[in-house]
Amino acid sequence: MPPLDAPFAALADPTRRALLARLAEGEATVQDLARPFAISQPAISRHLKVLEEAGLIETRIQGTARPRRLKPEAMAGLWHWLGQYRALWEARFQRLDTVLDHLDDPAEGPQP
Repeated sequence: MPPLDAPFAALADPTRRALLARLAEGEATVQDLARPFAISQPAISRHLKVLEEAGLIETRIQGTARPRRLKPEAMAGLWHWLGQYRALWEARFQRLDTVLDHLDDPAEGPQP
């Protein structure tokens, strides 16, 4: 699987995106992560496994606890890839803004 396929496939699920949002706030155990969801703890563990296999999170061993944390470098890779397209779309939106500004300008007169 190409390097970006697994992370984007993992992000396709809203529960996994919510888990990542929570982990962006700091480390958390499976119990902490499962609390706001109306799904079982084993289901949360399966979601976490997908995120870990995609390289988006990692597990730290702390005694008997296994807190998960976000891997910022993995997210940075996604942002870098998306950034290429962001610049393209921003340029297109700026051109559209220019066209729309001229449509509203009465000094321009009717356009042919």
